[in-house]
Amino acid sequence: MHADEADIDEHLVRRLILGQFPAWADLPIARLASGGTVNAVYRLGDELSVRLPLTAGGVDDLAREVRWLPRLASALPVPIPTVVATGAPAEGYPWPWAVHRWINGENPLEGQVARPEALVGDLAAFVLAMRGVAVDGGPPAHRGGPLTDQDPETRAAIAALGRTDEPFDMGAASAAWDAALAAPPWTGSPCWIHADLMPSNLIVADGRLAAVLDFATVGVGDPACDLIPAWNLLPPEARQAFRDAVDVDDATWARARGRALSMALIQLPYYRDTNPVISANARYVISQVLVETR
Repeated sequence: MHADEADIDEHLVRRLILGQFPAWADLPIARLASGGTVNAVYRLGDELSVRLPLTAGGVDDLAREVRWLPRLASALPVPIPTVVATGAPAEGYPWPWAVHRWINGENPLEGQVARPEALVGDLAAFVLAMRGVAVDGGPPAHRGGPLTDQDPETRAAIAALGRTDEPFDMGAASAAWDAALAAPPWTGSPCWIHADLMPSNLIVADGRLAAVLDFATVGVGDPACDLIPAWNLLPPEARQAFRDAVDVDDATWARARGRALSMALIQLPYYRDTNPVISANARYVISQVLVETR
């Protein structure tokens, strides 16, 4: 996916485990099929997973999780990852890496939610709990600032998509983005947000939210960012119920729609040939937003 990715495979992971955590050396190791873009993830036995940054950019993300996950866990209504151990660079792999506790379940698929009313309630409970976190000293969340921060990259992505065979009206995409930028900015006190509630970072079981993963972007910022599941996951008929459950004003909802659109527009030209999971989700978001803003 990235030009500067590390060369990671099962043999490397086994050597790293053997050298640093020999108690786990005999456990089976298997690469997980994943839509993730920052880490390579391997299952280690039945109860653990190994996450290794693909590029140097993922190293600070790991450090953020190690620091904040233990402090956030008790405030949230569903399980989040537990860092069991952190590994050091070795065997030719240049960066720190982590071992997490395994969480059972599966990633939901955009627009194909078995129990949307139940999932809406669970997602809203998580978003509201994040807003209410009382942990002080949080870092600025990735994507937690004003939408204008994303304007140059979003417009560049619109131009790039206009040169592809993607079946979207880029004029309509530009108009939808302009409308989002016109929404009043967040003026409340910054609150805690996850900032990357993509389906690949959600675990469901029996139609309910079972866990939320990947807190690399967590911090304080505009709560609109955590409303993106309205467009990247939920079917259209469940969207208003989610809005009602999280109780946000028109401006926050408009910024949330713009945030979801911006993320999708930026993701699609970058990942369209390398990450089918992210590409499919980006297409879903763009189509949902353009229908809604038509």
